[in-house]
Order: sequence, then C-alpha cells, then structure tokens
Amino acid sequence: MANILIVDDDPAVQLTIRLLLERAGHHVTVAGDGRKGLALFEGNEFDLLFLDIFMPGMDGLETMRHVRALQPTIPIVVISGRAITPDAYSEPDFLKMATKLGAVDSLQKPFRANALLAAVDRCLTSAPSSSPPQRDAGTGSR
Repeated sequence: MANILIVDDDPAVQLTIRLLLERAGHHVTVAGDGRKGLALFEGNEFDLLFLDIFMPGMDGLETMRHVRALQPTIPIVVISGRAITPDAYSEPDFLKMATKLGAVDSLQKPFRANALLAAVDRCLTSAPSSSPPQRDAGTGSR
C-alpha cells in the first residue's frame, strides 16, 4: 500500500486520519507542523501528503510550495476546519485556493471516513509514478 505523510497540528485529527489509513493498509507518518513535515518529506519517499492549511509556524500553503519545488507530482490533499460560507464578507475559500495552487483534492473538517478513503483512492490511482517503471529499464539500449 501507500506511504502517506500527514501534516496537521491537531492531535485528534492526526490520530483519526492515521487510524483510518492504517486500517486500510497504508503506512503513515505524522508531523505536527509544516517545518517538521517538510523535514520528514525531504528525508523520506511518500506517495501522498495530507496537509492542513492552518498551522502555527509554516502554514499549509507555504509547506505545499516547498513540497512542490521538491517533488512536483506528489498528490496533496489539503484539509481545513475553517468554515466555507457564501458570505461576501467572509474569509476566502482556502480549500479552493489550495487546489488552484496545486493540491489534488481537499477535505473540509470534520470529514467522513469514506470521504477520506475515497480521496486517497482518487489520488493514488491518478498519481504518476515517482520512480521509473522497472519494465522500461532496458528499452533505451540498442
């Protein structure tokens, strides 16, 4: 299964996502903020990244910018607990903004387990392989 990094400052959210993903057979690593997440990302290979938008220190959008510079094709699912309202005086829709900046999918907290697992499936089935396929290793020689 997939190697997944969760970057979220809320321990309850970390635990929830971790349990759901581990029960689905994935290997999960957790970081409590963007800087720690970026350090883990730089030292390991991940297939998918869950990224909270609002965290102390380095927020999710800044973390995503750094991740995209390192590995442009990794699927990123952004998550946020900020309310999405149609009110013209409210905050911008940060989930929509993050998807325009390169996130593959988004989840509004609180989310349902089936929505999280469906996002993982969508991301992993549409993600390009980060390493060259083994079967193509000898096709370049003549």
